[in-house]
Amino acid sequence: MKDLVEEIAKALVDTPDEVQVREVQGEQVTVLELRVAASDLGKVIGKQGRTARSVRTLLGAAGMKVNRRFTLEILE
Repeated sequence: MKDLVEEIAKALVDTPDEVQVREVQGEQVTVLELRVAASDLGKVIGKQGRTARSVRTLLGAAGMKVNRRFTLEILE
């Protein structure tokens, strides 16, 4: 899942070298922390959060396959 989020984020931003995804395992939920350059933050979030919501939807659907819940946190 980490690779999925990383590939999507790299496709969206202008500086793909600064994309970092950290995976934090929990009991029931795995948190994926996404960091991008400050200038690319708006591109990852999208208008009214639509892009971020879409990535979260993809994570939810992919998580169903592996019986695991994933959440995405976009950090500054």
